[in-house]
Amino acid sequence: MLRVVIIEDEKPAARRLQRMLAKESVLVSTMLHSVTEAVSWLRQHPAPDLIFADIQLSDGISFDIFEQVPVQSAIIFTTAYDQYAIRAFKLNSIDYLLKPVKQDELHFALGKFYKNKDKEVDIQQLISTLKHDKIYKKRFGVQYGAHLQSIPVEEVAYFYSQDKTTWLVTYSGEEFIYDQALEKIEKQLNPESFFRINRQFILSTKAIKDMVQYTNSRLKIILQPKTQTDVIVARERVKAFKKWLGI
Repeated sequence: MLRVVIIEDEKPAARRLQRMLAKESVLVSTMLHSVTEAVSWLRQHPAPDLIFADIQLSDGISFDIFEQVPVQSAIIFTTAYDQYAIRAFKLNSIDYLLKPVKQDELHFALGKFYKNKDKEVDIQQLISTLKHDKIYKKRFGVQYGAHLQSIPVEEVAYFYSQDKTTWLVTYSGEEFIYDQALEKIEKQLNPESFFRINRQFILSTKAIKDMVQYTNSRLKIILQPKTQTDVIVARERVKAFKKWLGI
């Protein structure tokens, strides 16, 4: 029987992948949700036959796991990123799946695993190749009720935090709860397209409809879609914000 581990910080996504694998008669023995948890588990247990690992985790990227704990498991990465280095994932038993994972693509990846499971894994070569590329998130998985949806980054107008809840807002005016803090989201976004103006907002350039002078040398931003609260650039960020806009 295969020993399969999922490493995924978004628990709904982990459970969804677990259900999809069950349809392929593959049972998941363990689900891990962070770099720290995965490193600890792998140090204390024999390497599984197959690992599904999301690239971006809550406390780092999954490549960090395999730098700390070398494993000979076959690895299938799940990623919401563009195919920036897809050729690198073709190394030996290493494969990838773009989120949201589709059943037929999962079936194909498992077929590749069964065919090549006896080949040696060279995860260090993959890590070396990808370390030179900065990774920015291209899609954001959201859940509303029992539904899951993948939002391309091009459709995101801004993120904001209110009452300890983070919201993703699209250009069409849809709002979704996104279960990550702005501090983590900021690191996942391309700084050419998004800027954090204060503790509450991260904006896309295209979401800025107008800017006006505000008190204490600050700026007031008019966003599209509109917000119910004033959006003010923090005074200590005004200079960097203007530079970002080329003003």
